[in-house]
Amino acid sequence: MQKLDDLDRRILRALQDDATLTAAQLGARVNYAPASCWRRVERLERDGIITARRIVIDPKALGYEVEVSLRITLDKTQSNAFDLFIAAAHEIPEVNEIQTFLGRVDVRLNVLARDMTHYQQIYRTRILKLPHIADIEALMLISNVLEREVLPI
Repeated sequence: MQKLDDLDRRILRALQDDATLTAAQLGARVNYAPASCWRRVERLERDGIITARRIVIDPKALGYEVEVSLRITLDKTQSNAFDLFIAAAHEIPEVNEIQTFLGRVDVRLNVLARDMTHYQQIYRTRILKLPHIADIEALMLISNVLEREVLPI
């Protein structure tokens, strides 16, 4: 674990709140010289603490009204089943998240679709063609009660 001081933590909290801050805005927000703040940001990036700065887009604003989480158990009789499955899942544009697990469920895919008809099309023509699937459980998202992208720093 990387050793962070109070200023590092203030910078990280400010950037989690708004990743688009300029050096001047960041300096004003954390009460520190802008150039020195930006050198700290660059060090935090170099050290792998800050891995990306990004914009989050609401899928519903782009017409994606349906979100389905697929819990998938793989037929692991072939040693490369995970690799083949994950490589193929990467090719489906509507899959926006892939997670692997230890336990009964091997992989979770998060799938976005415009509506149920679109989801059925994705499921039948792409998901079911993924290699090495032994079992699938679908969970349709009703609402996000809590979604945090901020870490407690």
